[in-house]
Amino acid sequence: MQSYTIGQAARLLGVSPDTARRWADAGRVTTHRDEGGRRLIDGRDLAAFSVEVARSGDAGEEDVPYTSARNAFPGIVTAVKLGDVAAQVEIQAGPHRLVSLLTREAVEELGLEVGMQATARVKSTSVHIDRA
Repeated sequence: MQSYTIGQAARLLGVSPDTARRWADAGRVTTHRDEGGRRLIDGRDLAAFSVEVARSGDAGEEDVPYTSARNAFPGIVTAVKLGDVAAQVEIQAGPHRLVSLLTREAVEELGLEVGMQATARVKSTSVHIDRA
């Protein structure tokens, strides 16, 4: 499972690294240390926490640096639902929850799973997912 540094988690949550560090210090999200002493957050824990933050509105306190020029929303995969042919992927990008319907084959080729980074690209009424 992919793990994220405090800085990476902050970027995915749409907050400053100081805010993410305060949340970790307060025990709102579980961290562990790598061999170099850096604090890391497991992808699944970050995915669950990102949904909690979005629901509580905590991320809305800071400006989220998204641009509409390319309609790209980097975030973390919070849910993958596979059907026989189709799939549904949810991404939490700061305070934004994006849901994409795509083929099961595409999800499997990208190796998408809860806790990994991905970017939702929006064009008109379609959402395309890029693996980070």
